[in-house]
Amino acid sequence: MENENNYAFDVAIIGAGPAGSCCAISLANSGLRVALIDKATFPRDKICGDALNIDVVNQLHLMGENILKSFENNAQKTASYGIKIFSTKASFAMPLYHNKVKSCGYVMKRLDFDNYLFEEAKSHKNIFCYEDACVEKIEEKIDCISFTAANNSFTTKLMVGADGAHSIVAKAFGLHEVDKNNYSAGLRQYYKNVTGFNADNMIELHFFKETAPGYFWMFPMPDGLANIGIGMLSSKVAKKKVNLKELMHRLITTHPNLVERFKDAQPLETVKGFGLPLGGKKRNLSGNRFLLIGDAASLIDPFSGEGIGNAVRSGRLAAGHIVNCFKENNFSAAFNKAYDKIIYQKMEKEFKLSKMLLRIAQWPRFCNFIIRKASEVGFIGNQLTEGLGSLSKRGKLFRQPIFYLRLFFSKKD
Repeated sequence: MENENNYAFDVAIIGAGPAGSCCAISLANSGLRVALIDKATFPRDKICGDALNIDVVNQLHLMGENILKSFENNAQKTASYGIKIFSTKASFAMPLYHNKVKSCGYVMKRLDFDNYLFEEAKSHKNIFCYEDACVEKIEEKIDCISFTAANNSFTTKLMVGADGAHSIVAKAFGLHEVDKNNYSAGLRQYYKNVTGFNADNMIELHFFKETAPGYFWMFPMPDGLANIGIGMLSSKVAKKKVNLKELMHRLITTHPNLVERFKDAQPLETVKGFGLPLGGKKRNLSGNRFLLIGDAASLIDPFSGEGIGNAVRSGRLAAGHIVNCFKENNFSAAFNKAYDKIIYQKMEKEFKLSKMLLRIAQWPRFCNFIIRKASEVGFIGNQLTEGLGSLSKRGKLFRQPIFYLRLFFSKKD
C-alpha cells in the first residue's frame, strides 16, 4: 500500500525476502501497524538454487488457504516430483510423497517467488512497504528502537531482522557471527539447453569426490532453463584452497557424468556467488525488542543448503510470538526467549540429522556406496524415499539397526 508520513510503527521488519514478507503477511490480521523495509527495489534477484521443497508449500498452507491458492495459480514455477541423487558411479531417483500420496515441490526463480510474497504483503492495509531503503543508525531507546531509512527517521516497539546472512540488525545488537564450520560458500549460474532431465523434472544433486563435503546441483526450470550451481563448506574451501568457480567450470566441461549434457548448453549470466549461514549451532535469536528470522538467524539446513522453508516457518512463528508480545505488553529479552525456544523445538532435530549427513558427505566412497545400494536394494531405496518426505521418518531411519544391517549385507534385488 502507499507509504504514509507517520514513521512510528508497532513492528518494523527489516528485509522483505521470504522470511520478512511471510512474517508481515502473518501479521496482516493482528491490528498492528507493520513496516516492511528492504534495501532493494522489487522484483530483485536473490542468488539461490531456486528450489522450493514440499515444506515451503506446507508452510504457505499453514499461513492460509488464500496465499497457498495464489501460489498454486502462479505460472512462474516448474513442478518437480522428486530428487535424483548421483555419485560418480551410481544414481538413485527418489519420488516425492506426502502422506503416502505422490506430491511435488517446485523450482521458481527467487526473483519471481520473492516478488510474489512481497506483492502479497503490500496488499494488506496495515503493512507499509518501503523499497530502496537502507536501514542505518539502529539505536535502542527506553521504550522503542529508532533507526533511519530512505532519509526518514523511524521508531518501532519491536524490530525483526530478516535481512539475510549479513544482517545489519544482528550486527547492531552484537549477534552477527561468521563461523566457517557452519557456513557454506555457493555459486549459481543460469543455463539454457542443458539436456537429460527426466520426465518428472526431478532436481539433481551430484556428490562427487571433487565437491566433498558439498554437491553440484542441476535444477530444471520453466522455458527449458536450468539453475546450475555448487556449494561447499567454507572451512573446507579455505583449508583446501578451492577455487569454486574453476571447479564448477571443470566439472561441466570434463566430468563424464556431465560433459554430454552440457555439450550444447549456453550460460545466460556470469557466475554469481553467495554465502549460506548454516543451522546446527545454537545461537541467540532474540534480545530486548528484537527477533532474528530466516538467514539472519542462521536457519539454513546444514546438509541440503535449503533455507526457504525454514525462512517461511520462522517468519510465521515469529509473527505468533509478536502477537503475544503485544498481548502481554512485554518486549524484553527474557520474554523473547520463548521465540528462540519454539524455533529450536521445530528445527533442532532436523539440524542435528543434517549435520550427521554432512559428515557422511565428507567420505565420497561411502556416499557412492549408499547411492549404489539404494539403486540396487528395494528396501534401502524405499526407506530413503520415505525419509525424503518426512523428517520424523528420516530421524527414525538412521536410528534403526535393521537399516544398517540391510545396507551392509543385502544383495542386489
